[in-house]
Amino acid sequence: MKYNAIDRNLFIQNRKNFSAAMKPKSIAFFNSNDIYPVSADSTLPFEQHRDIFYLSGVDQEESVLVLFPDCPKPAYREILFLRETNEHIAVWEGEKLTKERAEEVSGITTVFWLQDMQKVIFELMSYAEVLYINTNEHYRANVETETREDRFTKWLRQEYPAHAVAKSNPILQRLRSVKNQVELDLIQKACDITEKGFRRVLDFVKPGVWEYEIEAEYIHEFIRNRSKKFAYTPIIASGANANVLHYIENNQQCKAGDLILMDVGAEYANYSSDMSRTIPVSGRFTDRQKAVYNAVNRVKNEATKLLVPGTIWADYHVEVGKIMTSELLGLGLLDKAAVQNEDPNWPAYKKYFMHGTSHHLGLDTHDYGLLHEPMEANMVFTVEPGIYLPDEGFGIRLEDDVVIQASGEPFNLMRNIPIEAEEIESLMNQ
Repeated sequence: MKYNAIDRNLFIQNRKNFSAAMKPKSIAFFNSNDIYPVSADSTLPFEQHRDIFYLSGVDQEESVLVLFPDCPKPAYREILFLRETNEHIAVWEGEKLTKERAEEVSGITTVFWLQDMQKVIFELMSYAEVLYINTNEHYRANVETETREDRFTKWLRQEYPAHAVAKSNPILQRLRSVKNQVELDLIQKACDITEKGFRRVLDFVKPGVWEYEIEAEYIHEFIRNRSKKFAYTPIIASGANANVLHYIENNQQCKAGDLILMDVGAEYANYSSDMSRTIPVSGRFTDRQKAVYNAVNRVKNEATKLLVPGTIWADYHVEVGKIMTSELLGLGLLDKAAVQNEDPNWPAYKKYFMHGTSHHLGLDTHDYGLLHEPMEANMVFTVEPGIYLPDEGFGIRLEDDVVIQASGEPFNLMRNIPIEAEEIESLMNQ
């Protein structure tokens, strides 16, 4: 892995927290992701399933974690199953975890090769009454592919139909949404790498560059700072492209006078950052561009103050809508009649700001979190308002990643990334 070793106490504590929430005499299983084929002998780069990583730190394919806190055999209360490695695999594929190295990474002392798994599980099932299966219940999930986890669950329920079934996901939604300090440090590292990429781009952009060239500048800086990739598919949207919310073609030339909306973030150790900045191709905003830019920035700053313990996500977005409405009135984009006669299910401001303001951030860019439950300290949220003006040929989105504090305003993990219009102009013209 490119990233530095993570303190295994993070994973030890995560397992303790999960086990404490399990029912009596229950056993939970977590699988690595598949390596997905492309065609012929080509595959996509491996991405570890975030749940097994969160609970073990294991970052390789064909791994299974078993948690059985009430097992009468203490050695079997935490078990890792790994693909057996050997010298041939090391030569052709690179180093894989040995049993000793897996213990160092995870803090789990009982490690078996995968070939022994069915035999061990057969024994464990005689002690267990409840099976925890791990389904994807994220509110944005739309998965058509049958995953390794899905296949394992199907096999497990077929082989052991007499056991009761429970779900791991609600437990993980709560646990993963509140970050440990080690996790916060990893997300901060991802944000710091993103900052380096952004500062590089500020020095690079000028009329005539192509969106894909800007994308290349980012990934160069990310990889040289131990990130393996973008945390998500980057958006480099110049001119009117910024009005396509998920524009990812990044294939147009940047023209003098236009703005570039960049929604990019580095990952680090599987943790995500998520940044949006909008900059002028020519190094200077027009008066109109700056007025809209500053309005978006004010909405971001005011919205951030609302992210405090006890806040409900849906109520928060209603309040942000009121702030945005005020700014749109000030810009002349809305009038009072439009606001007074608005459809409450689609308020007037939605014409110019049609997406949500915040989402959980962590191991996933759109991370786990139960949105109907109150916000808590150490949750990490994005704050990303935008105003999109297709008739004027530009759109602006600004986004930071912040940590909710026990009291006071959130802590901004992107506090060092330039955002004020004047600072952007100064850096682009120095």
